[in-house]
Amino acid sequence: MIDANYRKSRRAVFNQRRHQVVFALVWLCLCFLLNNSARAQAERSTVRVDGRAVFRVGAAGEQTADERARAVERRLGTLLENPEAITPARIERSMTNPSDRIVSVAGVPVVTVSETDAQENLVTTDALAASWAETINATLARGREDRVSAWGRFRSEVESSVRTAFARLLESVITIIPRVFAATLVILLFGGIAVFVRWLIRVTFHRAFSDLTIENLVKQLAYYTIWALGIVVAAAALGFDPQTVVTGLGLTSLALGFALKDIISNFISGILLLALRPFKIGDQIVVGETEGSVERIELRATQIKTYDGRTALVPNADVFTSRVINNTASPERGGAVEFFLDYGCDLRRAISVIADETRRAEGVLQTPTPTVRVKNLTENAMQIEALFRTDSRRADFMATASAIRHNALNALKDAGIDLPDSNLRVLKTDEESRWRIGINDESKAATDGKSANIAR
Repeated sequence: MIDANYRKSRRAVFNQRRHQVVFALVWLCLCFLLNNSARAQAERSTVRVDGRAVFRVGAAGEQTADERARAVERRLGTLLENPEAITPARIERSMTNPSDRIVSVAGVPVVTVSETDAQENLVTTDALAASWAETINATLARGREDRVSAWGRFRSEVESSVRTAFARLLESVITIIPRVFAATLVILLFGGIAVFVRWLIRVTFHRAFSDLTIENLVKQLAYYTIWALGIVVAAAALGFDPQTVVTGLGLTSLALGFALKDIISNFISGILLLALRPFKIGDQIVVGETEGSVERIELRATQIKTYDGRTALVPNADVFTSRVINNTASPERGGAVEFFLDYGCDLRRAISVIADETRRAEGVLQTPTPTVRVKNLTENAMQIEALFRTDSRRADFMATASAIRHNALNALKDAGIDLPDSNLRVLKTDEESRWRIGINDESKAATDGKSANIAR
């Protein structure tokens, strides 16, 4: 039985770790898809014509590498629509920036070669411009040969679309898979560090402190902080700028705040509960209709084990905003046990017997002294209440109350004090009751007379 419970506990912990890793990876994938602007500035894109690679370009000004590559492809495609007008590529000096070179064909500027392009290719601007011009001439010549006839043009367009799609897919896979693999390793590494730090804090606190609530606060803050750092590092491994990632986290948090307000509310309430400590782990509390012992205070929910052995997870926002009764905030707890006595018994003697048995009951504190009082006079019996103080734990409280009832009941029977008879009924015979009975009889007689007249 113990082995089965242990395996079940280990399986639950493993599932929790797996869900955390999956959540982190999904979050990184969403960031990778939704924040393309956060890619590294050194990224370059391939210019393709008819599905064949021509050369690679980087970002220029406000244009990203992909936008610049697509613009060059559109210009080359426009030139191939009129093959007869194609002339050899020419290199011209830029009028706006003399250090740049412009490669043009038939008077159409195809691409601008900047100093940044030359530095990325480890050559001079003139050498890179000459290389790209030669490549453009060879590409246009091959494309012009493929478009001699209408069928050749159709075949070339289809082949170009298919080659380009597969080439870009392969290029994306080659670029993304190593980054995803590196990000996964980073997530696993930081996850292991987070688990180790949490274990280290638990061991340290067990030796130095005895407050489980402070231990839980420090442990969870350290654990989730390491996870947050791991996500930022993993995002950097995917090609994001860390500063942009942090900024994106702030903007994303603002956008998701409205959709995830309940989760964020529970998270903040959990931190406040751990910091303010209205109750500690092990306290017996009442939250709404839930009553039991506090087992864990997590950042999302408070885990309470009810007295019948069930586990209840109460959202921290509900705990923080609800009326909470802490039964064990004080080591002592007041209690009351009620008795019903017959009106014909000796009241003073009955109170004395109940007071003696209350003081003798196991678990009853003698300071302050237990007291017995007449709480109420009902129609059938006198309601007597015994007030006492005992340990605030529920098990001790219930056992003490049960001992008082048991001892007092036996003592009352031994003393010959009558208890109320459950079969006894009180009949009212006052003037008001008789007057109401008379009215009801007269009304019934009048109704029977009317019914007889109608029948005749």
